[in-house]
Amino acid sequence: MPQPELLEFFDAPTETPFLIEHVNEEFTSVCPKTGHPDFGTITLRYVPGAVCVELKSLKLYCQSFRNEGIFYEAVTNRIRDDLSEAMSPKWLQIITDWKGRGGIRSRIIASYGDVPTEWRRG
Repeated sequence: MPQPELLEFFDAPTETPFLIEHVNEEFTSVCPKTGHPDFGTITLRYVPGAVCVELKSLKLYCQSFRNEGIFYEAVTNRIRDDLSEAMSPKWLQIITDWKGRGGIRSRIIASYGDVPTEWRRG
């Protein structure tokens, strides 16, 4: 089961809005239908409120999905929900790009807050 308690945070260095983007190019989970591994890239974009996510904890949180049987859409929304609940950012966007299987590639976008127009398409 994914473990949001692994996430750690630190105080944002300024109250002036700024954008943070983290990219995890080695995300893995398991297809609950076939049991095959799913490989994806997770992009997290957010404008912090009071706190920022600490990177090692974010990596460990993402790795907690490694053996989890979960659909692409559920992964994307779960990460969005866990991070937005823990951080209360001004806005947050999770983009998951999944490696192709059977000739079909998937991209899922889940947002929290009022994402500016220029970031809505990922």
